[in-house]
Amino acid sequence: MGSEAGQGDEQPVHQVEVSAFECAVYPVTQAQYADFLHATDHERPREWPDRITVADLPVTGVSWIDAQAYCRWRNVGGDSMRLPTEAEWEYAARGGLDCAQFPWGDEIPTWVPDEGRGPLEGPWPVTLGEPNGYGLFGIGANIHEWCADWYSAHYYAESPVSNPTGPASGLRRSSRGGAWRHAITISRCAQRSRIDPSFRYTDYGFRVVR
Repeated sequence: MGSEAGQGDEQPVHQVEVSAFECAVYPVTQAQYADFLHATDHERPREWPDRITVADLPVTGVSWIDAQAYCRWRNVGGDSMRLPTEAEWEYAARGGLDCAQFPWGDEIPTWVPDEGRGPLEGPWPVTLGEPNGYGLFGIGANIHEWCADWYSAHYYAESPVSNPTGPASGLRRSSRGGAWRHAITISRCAQRSRIDPSFRYTDYGFRVVR
């Protein structure tokens, strides 16, 4: 995990082992989240559309707390959905390319919409583009994805080798990936971000693991 070329919170670079897990091919979509809202009367995301016209857009405007509620709903039937740890997310994003900067290699793919030409008007469909080496679409791009961990800038210096889950407490939850609102819509695999778990930003969504 980590990068010597990144921000201070990406250091030191260190080896981590994670137990086997499954990662969703796509982030949770608006259509999937709509089923959750209909079943639970949970509060709607920020800027939730009156009508879903593109079923495979990622859900955005959800807080970490909302994402946890969605996972609990999915698990009522005996599933084991949850948010990924930072370690799991970075492992999945790298797609087997341990030293690559991005999920697809060291260069930003040409299919990334409007890359470097300014922010977009909204997220793109989760099916757009090419998968990384593990078959995952859009990881590292399009939306910030919530992780399970509390955030600490100094955690890497004290992280356990086996299945790290972040510090025991904190003020902000970790997230990963680029976002459509940024001039550069894709992030490096090792790049970290964090916000208050109650915030609902229009470039924040999530994907699940089990």
